[in-house]
Amino acid sequence: MEERQRSAQQAHDDEISLVDLVSTFLKRRRIFYVVFLVTIAVGILYAILIPEKYDYVTLFKLAEKDAGSFIEKPATVIATLENRWLPEIEATHLAEHDQSIPFDVVFSNPENTGLVRIVSEAVPARADDVKRIHSRLIEKLEQTQSVAVSTLKSNLERQIESLASTIDRLEGSQDVGAAIADAVNRRLSLEVLLLSIQPAELLVLNRQMAERKGPARSLIVILAAMLGLMGGIFLSFFAEFVSLVRANLNEM
Repeated sequence: MEERQRSAQQAHDDEISLVDLVSTFLKRRRIFYVVFLVTIAVGILYAILIPEKYDYVTLFKLAEKDAGSFIEKPATVIATLENRWLPEIEATHLAEHDQSIPFDVVFSNPENTGLVRIVSEAVPARADDVKRIHSRLIEKLEQTQSVAVSTLKSNLERQIESLASTIDRLEGSQDVGAAIADAVNRRLSLEVLLLSIQPAELLVLNRQMAERKGPARSLIVILAAMLGLMGGIFLSFFAEFVSLVRANLNEM
């Protein structure tokens, strides 16, 4: 019997507590409204004013000496871009404009390809600046790739000429058929390699991607509403708590 009474009393206390909570919230509802509306307003304002950013992509195909084999390894080229050419361009930009480049430049090599991908995230107003920086980097790439292709071709041509001379000398000798055949095969292989060389190529320069970067405006407003809801409820009860503490202190 006593246990039932205690259970009933506890349920009654819980009911009173719940009523007290609702009463407290209604009493301090103006605080909730203010916090909620201000947070929503700030979220909407931020969503409107936040600048739109896009990825600007440049793609450069490295020179090939045969199918799937590149004169310079993509990893080596990217390391040179990151540690030599980009710092040089950044220093030049700082000297010319008295400020650092206002966007990041990121390099990557899609797996199993000879592509160098250059990406910068920026607002449309900076598109020309992005293009200028990307163009300078591409100029460096084109120069070094052109030199690498010319050097490889020159080496192959010299080897082919040397083998041709060797074949001419051997043709007047006896018992050198195997040596001539070997030299001819080597010359043919070098000629095939020479013909298979593909120069470097710029595929895309500073293409703006269609998808906007960053959170969607609707998501920002929803998050602001959730934050305002939680913050408003918390501050409503906190204000009541502060009021009760003050009342108790005044009674002491």
